[in-house]
Amino acid sequence: MKTQNTPSEWAHVMTANSGSDGGGLIVDCRIEAGAWPDHLALEALAEKTLLSASSNASLRAAKRYVDGSEVSLLFTDDATIKALNGQHRAKQTATNVLSFPQKGPDAECFGPYLGDIVFAEETISREAALENKPFMHHVQHLMVHGFLHLFGYDHIDDDDADEMEGLETTILQTLGLADPYGDTVKP
Repeated sequence: MKTQNTPSEWAHVMTANSGSDGGGLIVDCRIEAGAWPDHLALEALAEKTLLSASSNASLRAAKRYVDGSEVSLLFTDDATIKALNGQHRAKQTATNVLSFPQKGPDAECFGPYLGDIVFAEETISREAALENKPFMHHVQHLMVHGFLHLFGYDHIDDDDADEMEGLETTILQTLGLADPYGDTVKP
């Protein structure tokens, strides 16, 4: 159940440890605005999703990061993300997710601060409804998508998009989710 959250209602740091290969990840989550699900549900979802993403063998082989690195997740609304999109990308529209990497895509090693990922609740809700998928599944997809952007993955050209989408699909499959780029049922 989604609830209205007040700014600064929730800030929590969790450590997701990806196992014996190191790769611990600190995730700082905050709900700023929007009708997001309960903070405990978002915390559990972020931990599960980013643990899977950070321990993915393909990602770890291609883009190393410092053990104990940190990522910040901000859950907000369309107004906030529209302002950020305008300020940083010169686009005067809301979007579902924005990533702000700390390092450039050619960095040899990422961390200890990986960057920020910002999510817009209204846009994500509309997209999930249009794609006929559960809201939280779409949030998980966007968590993975935003996380990959922190490592320099993008979808500007077809080859880069194929690489990023393939990695997203692989990570989401480990979470039991369908390919977000496959056929979707439109209502």
